[in-house]
Amino acid sequence: MTTEKSPLAPPAFADLPAIDGVAVKTARAGYKNWDRCDLTFAELAEGTAVAGVLTQSKCPSPEVKWCRSALLLGHARALVVNAGNANTFAGQRGRDAVEAIAAKTAEHLGCERHEVFVASTGVIGEPLPIDRAEAGLDLAFGTADASWEEAARAIGTTDTFPKGAAASAVVGDGKTVRMSGIVKGSGMIAPDMATMLGFIFTDAAIDPAFLQEMLNRAVATTFNCITVDSDTSTSDTVLVFATGAAGNDAIAAFDDPGANAVMAALDDVCRQLAHLVVRDGEGASKFIEITVDAAESDASAKRVALSIANSPLVKTAIAGEDANWGRVVMAVGKAGEPADRDRLAIRFGATQVARDGLAVEGYDETPVAAHLKGDEIEIGVDLGIGKGRATVWTCDLTHGYISINADYRT
Repeated sequence: MTTEKSPLAPPAFADLPAIDGVAVKTARAGYKNWDRCDLTFAELAEGTAVAGVLTQSKCPSPEVKWCRSALLLGHARALVVNAGNANTFAGQRGRDAVEAIAAKTAEHLGCERHEVFVASTGVIGEPLPIDRAEAGLDLAFGTADASWEEAARAIGTTDTFPKGAAASAVVGDGKTVRMSGIVKGSGMIAPDMATMLGFIFTDAAIDPAFLQEMLNRAVATTFNCITVDSDTSTSDTVLVFATGAAGNDAIAAFDDPGANAVMAALDDVCRQLAHLVVRDGEGASKFIEITVDAAESDASAKRVALSIANSPLVKTAIAGEDANWGRVVMAVGKAGEPADRDRLAIRFGATQVARDGLAVEGYDETPVAAHLKGDEIEIGVDLGIGKGRATVWTCDLTHGYISINADYRT
């Protein structure tokens, strides 16, 4: 992690509860020349259910392909995360590294290799050194349990602060189930699914197929609704593990008691984590929420919202606190979605700036300029043609983003 914390960072790391059936450890494998832990190992109770959503990149890492295959089994015993090296575009050596990590971990736990999930993040194009990975695992196996904050720091790369979130739910038999999650991500952030590594753990008993259905729903409106720079990584991974240690009756459908409460908790954790990624966007100084209403459909509204969120002109205008709403009009028009210029309405914060294809009569830019001086920005767009709605989150584009990425490898 870099030393200069994002100005949008929360004041402190969240209070995350321990999850029965999960033991997290960290170690320094030395993937880069840094004085910090960069390998995270989570041991999971036997019978832990797992679900995942992975990058749609056509050049995925071998870790992503490994996880796709492992998810077919529906159960997990371990997670290993490497930071500082994405192990992507590294040929057979990259694949060998994943195999070696899974084999060593499986031997340690006495489980099947495909019950071990592996994720890596960092520089693309360099094979993960197997000797460092195995030495790091040996250290992790023998060390004391780490805190959630230590684990969140260990999985980071250009992150400026550790990110965690928690929620709880009461299930049908009156038991309280708990959920804790950590995420890393700062740059190369765009939906499909959003560029990051995220790991969520719960003690609830949930059928693996239903856990996958819940995660798909949660990701669609959280991680897949954030963008920092419109770039999708080779390594995007979000995994959720359900140990069943709470002892509740296994939840297998939405009409099961407690299912909706657990779904709400998962939504909550995913949304908190997604927002934290945007708040740590490389060079970010403003957190931006964009809501599009009255579109032809929800999907259309989301595409329009992302067109606005990914526009360098919109993002730089907000960075400069320039109330240039014409750039929002531009982004709506280029989205390729149904829109009617003469029905379009735009607001910044609580101030309506345009309606029916025109600036509002007597428009005063003063309250908009004041809104843009804050670090929480709202943009609302009403297309006036349907009932579709979507909200996405992004950040501004500053010179800090250029500085970080121009010097990323050096």
